[in-house]
Amino acid sequence: MLSYQHSFHAGNLADVHKHALLAWVLDYLTRKDKPLSYIESHAGRGLYDLSDADATKTGEAAQGILKIAGWFGADSPYLRALDQTRAAHGAQAYPGSPLIAQALLRDTDRLHLAELHPGEHAELRKNCRAKNTKIHQQDGLELAQSLAPPDPRRGVLLIDPPWEIKSDYQSIPKALQQIHRRWNVGVLILWYPILSDKRHAGMVEVLKTSFPEALCHEVAFPPARKGHGMIGSGMFVINPPWGLDDYAASLTQNFNQL
Repeated sequence: MLSYQHSFHAGNLADVHKHALLAWVLDYLTRKDKPLSYIESHAGRGLYDLSDADATKTGEAAQGILKIAGWFGADSPYLRALDQTRAAHGAQAYPGSPLIAQALLRDTDRLHLAELHPGEHAELRKNCRAKNTKIHQQDGLELAQSLAPPDPRRGVLLIDPPWEIKSDYQSIPKALQQIHRRWNVGVLILWYPILSDKRHAGMVEVLKTSFPEALCHEVAFPPARKGHGMIGSGMFVINPPWGLDDYAASLTQNFNQL
């Protein structure tokens, strides 16, 4: 459970999909002058170097953000967060979702970031230190359940597990149902990989049955290298903000050109 290291995969096409949608949601919600809560269940280290040995070994960033950054205009909240991170940490820096959230949220918003891996947690504490951010070394789903509903009540939950445990495909939908019962106004976002064996399919059907009004957005892309199992990325969004479906459709058009 603690073996996953996102540094090998940072900035890949799945990150682009996930982070572009997340940034849009955060930008939309901050248009109202009301504070937000942001909760993340599997935060990682928050900041990545796309020139380090891990990233260059897999080449996933080279097929991802380093290749297709031109998809996003200067007004894109995703690109704003990326530019802010690079201005602070160098041209090869890449923000994980915690830094994207910090870049787009305000001092009045509250962030709760969970990371169980000791090494990643230590890096997260260094990379995402801020007065409005609390960093937790605990199971992220347990944290989300304990906080729901958070204060402020408006806000976003991102669940972004490594999916190393096969039982996650059964346990995470149940956790989402429990969290939603307690926090029915929260924008609850689940990212999942689309693998060649389609192991996600049963989970997605359960989620669609439980949340028929949710947005389920999937994109396909070529494997990063020969034998690589991930061939797409999915985002399941409960209580999607108005207009997110249109933005997601524009992303689909871009991914279809790969």
